[in-house]
Amino acid sequence: MAERLSAGMTRDEAFALLTEHNKDAFHIEHGETVEQTMRYFAREFDPENEEFWGIVGLLHDLDWEEHDDEPAMHTLYATPLIEAAGGTPELVRAIQSHTSDFNPELPKPELQMEKILFATEELTGLIGAAIVMRPSKSVMDFNVKSLKKKFKDKRFAAGVNRDVIRSGAEMLGWELDELFARTIEAMQSFAPDRDTFGKENTEA
Repeated sequence: MAERLSAGMTRDEAFALLTEHNKDAFHIEHGETVEQTMRYFAREFDPENEEFWGIVGLLHDLDWEEHDDEPAMHTLYATPLIEAAGGTPELVRAIQSHTSDFNPELPKPELQMEKILFATEELTGLIGAAIVMRPSKSVMDFNVKSLKKKFKDKRFAAGVNRDVIRSGAEMLGWELDELFARTIEAMQSFAPDRDTFGKENTEA
């Protein structure tokens, strides 16, 4: 049986912490998108811990808005904020692992949950940015072929780190196409609750 992971806070407490340190709707919605993506994968790989996976996703970029000029310190500024709110060492570690490419001192993803966060976080941004360009503004009619085109075009959503996405797929032992297909499916699973991804990604 899977080990039960505790975040040390409820989803509502995590959301309150997110909105205390993030005022830009773009960053709040990115947190929610990654939360729902993580929950989708948790239901497949670790249903016991869906709440934990979701909170990791929600808070993964907690300190980015306030400290985006210091990428090497990303998640380190968040650590005392999470701890003060009751967050567990497991929660801190999982969040820190997604930025280990910027800072080699940070823990590398080891758990499936950490690898999925690492692999999908940048990818959800790329998918969201691609969707905004579509007439439908919806992920429901989006496919792997369209995503591959956007992935190859380095000028499109230039801030999205393609190398992180590639190494995330490698960590999971998945082909890029599989990662793309699964992440699109994850986003389709909760997209009907949203009118559009437009607001989230107008700045991508």
